[in-house]
Amino acid sequence: MTSDDLTRDPRPALRRPGVWGWMAFDFAAQPFFTVVITFVFGPYFVSQLASDPATGQEWWAWSAAIAGFLVALGSPFLGSVADRAGPRKPWIGVFAVLKISALCLLWFASPGSSLFVASLLVVLASIGAEFSIVFNDAMIPRLLRNEEIGRVSNVAWGLGYAGGIVFLIVALAFLAGSKETGLTLLGLAPAFGLDPAAGEGARATAPLAALWYLVFILPMFVLTPDRPRGEKVSAAVRQGLGDLLDTFREIRDRKPLFQFLIARMIYQDGVNALIVLGGAFAAGMFGWTLTESGLFGIILNVVAIPSCFAAGLIDQRFGSKAVVVIAILCLTLATLGIISTSPEATLFGLLSFAPTAPGGGVFASGAEKSYIVFGLLIGLAFGPIQASSRSWMAKSVSPEEAGRYFGFYAFIGRATSFLAPAAVALTTGLAAASAFDPITASRIGMASLIAFFAVGLVLVLRTQGPPETSVARAG
Repeated sequence: MTSDDLTRDPRPALRRPGVWGWMAFDFAAQPFFTVVITFVFGPYFVSQLASDPATGQEWWAWSAAIAGFLVALGSPFLGSVADRAGPRKPWIGVFAVLKISALCLLWFASPGSSLFVASLLVVLASIGAEFSIVFNDAMIPRLLRNEEIGRVSNVAWGLGYAGGIVFLIVALAFLAGSKETGLTLLGLAPAFGLDPAAGEGARATAPLAALWYLVFILPMFVLTPDRPRGEKVSAAVRQGLGDLLDTFREIRDRKPLFQFLIARMIYQDGVNALIVLGGAFAAGMFGWTLTESGLFGIILNVVAIPSCFAAGLIDQRFGSKAVVVIAILCLTLATLGIISTSPEATLFGLLSFAPTAPGGGVFASGAEKSYIVFGLLIGLAFGPIQASSRSWMAKSVSPEEAGRYFGFYAFIGRATSFLAPAAVALTTGLAAASAFDPITASRIGMASLIAFFAVGLVLVLRTQGPPETSVARAG
């Protein structure tokens, strides 16, 4: 199917096979982030693969930092090259091979094996995943009209969370057994005789995530139209650096887009830190195990799915800027809520809780239930803010320049990603040094995220939103 065929297609976006093929990419990609990076393999890396948790945390943090740096460094250049070379799918295919190969090899990351090799594989898988996203996102302006982008982007993000939660539930329920009990979340012996003591359940999630990705990106390759072939790759590489420098110069003259990117850089730092640190913050406060942390992740993802679908309708009706503003407000309230909660009270002591009897079960205390309620606000917002930021970007660029601009979008989303976690760490350390108890110091540290949301909100409100309508580019 060609782009001209799509232009003449009168059907709504969500009835076109090419659009569903494109959305399948998010469904395919999300389990890597949800299961491998966040909730199963990551904790295994820190707690079992490494000789001790401190060493594991150090290696895992460096893996994330190196991957983020390389993605930030390479995304703008690769986007510029892809704009000249034409099609996006070959690039996605190349990085899919890298990601799938690295994930399959992670099966061999058994306890006591080389941390360097495991970290290298995590970095390679992350690079393959993130670069693929740049090229997939760059397909949006050619595929959809502006008035369709917001809804489709949010629906795709919701489908991604659906894929992530299905994979996470399967992993926790049937594969990843506790090292202490040998049983999964459902109290079952791990499937296929996987040995929890050897971390086989957690390790198995990596090649299974690779298989999931391989199967579910196929609709995108088969159904979704691509750009026609342009220059030879060798010529595109030679010209790519010049195009990249041109992008850095011209983006400052596109004031609304430049202001949006600066605003996103700030509020996205807060979003990323809240997602990454929220579970750890609760684990430190309430003593959560992997079971509670995994259930918290499931709850957030369950809420995020319908939230993305609803945000898609809001984006289509009121624009991407409206969704971003609402999401920032929700995340600000959520952060205020979780920092107001202690093991004994919430709302900064206005609502107190009776002590919980021993053996009360999962999320037994009133404070934990309160934390879950505030966590629901995170689940409501963290999908839509990312999906509508993506649609804001897509509405602001033409199909011909989408690669280099989405490369820049990836770069600026990574360039300062250390700031919010560093602010939390620094504030927590200063509070602890000022004789606050550890829980209070942690709450004070997490409060620093409010500054990122506040500054981001002010900048978004002062920024002109993207053009919400356009002539038909493609169906």
